[in-house]
Amino acid sequence: MTTIFFYEKPGCINNTRQKTLLETAGHEVIARNLLTETWTQPRLQQFFGPIPVTEWFNQSAPQVKSGEVIPEQLDCQSALQLMIENPLLIRRPLMQVGERCEVGFEIDKIEDWIGLSPVGDHSKAMHKNLKIQDLQTCPHTSSP
Repeated sequence: MTTIFFYEKPGCINNTRQKTLLETAGHEVIARNLLTETWTQPRLQQFFGPIPVTEWFNQSAPQVKSGEVIPEQLDCQSALQLMIENPLLIRRPLMQVGERCEVGFEIDKIEDWIGLSPVGDHSKAMHKNLKIQDLQTCPHTSSP
């Protein structure tokens, strides 16, 4: 079992499904509110590592969808500052296990990192159903 600090938007359907998938794999999930966390640029940067700035953003965020924020036009420092000012821009979830931090919920990456095999027969059917769902794209948006 792994303890995961899971930064989410409370009430987000996919974050709830993601936590369930982690829990059925036997992990302890400590949920934190991404929107009320006190972020600093260095702390937030830990979750993004070497991935491109454009992949840091929640593509369903109103400011991104409206074109007010264009991730492709931002440098690292500007992106981090915008996210501190408006945490809805941050791609979810942010997860931390020990010193390692990650952004997003890519099933294969998480499987390799901490494992997602279900614990116990009772959770296998639910676990299989969750793994085949799109757990990254907000179900409240029409974009892919």
